[in-house]
Amino acid sequence: MQKSELPNRPGAAGTPSGNLPTKGGDDPDVRFLAENTDLSPKQARELIREHGHDRDKLLKIARTMKAEG
Repeated sequence: MQKSELPNRPGAAGTPSGNLPTKGGDDPDVRFLAENTDLSPKQARELIREHGHDRDKLLKIARTMKAEG
């Protein structure tokens, strides 16, 4: 490795695409739930893990839950 080359380190100098991180990270379903309900990304991930990726079903369940405070 030459002196001018830097190793590719996760999290170093921002994201490769130049986009800012969004709620929920990389999973579009987590991001969708976090942006369209009062759930945190953590709660959205847990809900998806328990109930699958059916957005209509997830929205119905999420609307009955309270956001973390």
